[in-house]
Amino acid sequence: MDGFSEALELLEEGELDMVALPATMLHGKQAEMLAAGCEVVGARTPRRPNLILVSENKITYQPKSAFILAEHKNVRRQLRRARRGLRVLGPVAYAAISELDIPPSDPLLLTEWMEDLRQNGEIDGYITSRAIYDELEIGGRRHALLPDPKDRGGAHFLPLPYADLVILMARRRFPNSITEQIAEPEGNTSWWVQDQLISGLSEDMLERTAVLVRHRHVRSLMKQAEEHKDIALEQSCHDTEGEVLDDDVHVEIRLEVVSKDGHRSLGLDRLIGHAEYQYATISMLRDWEVLVREASRPVPKDFYTDIEAPVYIDLDE
Repeated sequence: MDGFSEALELLEEGELDMVALPATMLHGKQAEMLAAGCEVVGARTPRRPNLILVSENKITYQPKSAFILAEHKNVRRQLRRARRGLRVLGPVAYAAISELDIPPSDPLLLTEWMEDLRQNGEIDGYITSRAIYDELEIGGRRHALLPDPKDRGGAHFLPLPYADLVILMARRRFPNSITEQIAEPEGNTSWWVQDQLISGLSEDMLERTAVLVRHRHVRSLMKQAEEHKDIALEQSCHDTEGEVLDDDVHVEIRLEVVSKDGHRSLGLDRLIGHAEYQYATISMLRDWEVLVREASRPVPKDFYTDIEAPVYIDLDE
């Protein structure tokens, strides 16, 4: 299949009963899907949502003014936040500055193009996915951009929207007994939450947003709380009587927007029991909308002689 439209057409005509496709392909096209009498019946759990840095050095050990190429706007902003002084550019911008030919748009060819630049010493590293790294059998060192820093307060990187999320689309009234054999609970949760939180965003705002949705078990949460001395996280695993919660599965949701220079971040994290995650997601969406609106509006003066203060985070950057 060439894309979303062809998949939808094959479902409409009855040529296929179910289609698995990247969730990114559905963004902004849900009305088209519903008009065709189809719906998302499930999703698979993301296996490798985190991107990797291909470089000889980790982010913290990069030389001053090192060149790092990253295709996605949000990743470039998170890199600037993690390490000041890096020259983080998109492949097209770097090609224009260096007077090179326009880089290929195909992800595999683009990664090969960036790898050639790295091996020639023209850049210090670049960002790609683990799947492409493995497929091209790149021999360079890789460093995962993970959401959980080793040390509390260290650099963290949230995945891109719908990262590695595969949805299952079928006609209405598709048998649940078949769907349950293919779909996975964590994938279903990840799709439902992201569909509620970011499906209405414009493409421009989607590029600025990072989101993480995953299942967490109480045991791993308590271990993390102990390592980081996080009392709030530990308390979230106990009830009002101090007993460990019986519901072993929690849903962790993290939303984030980073300024262009990486100096300012706006984030909202929630950790809730699996049985309550749908209600909590709707509440989180309302809180996030208020937070973004307040953080992006001009700061009013307390007195007319005060100097005008800039917005905390400019969504037009």
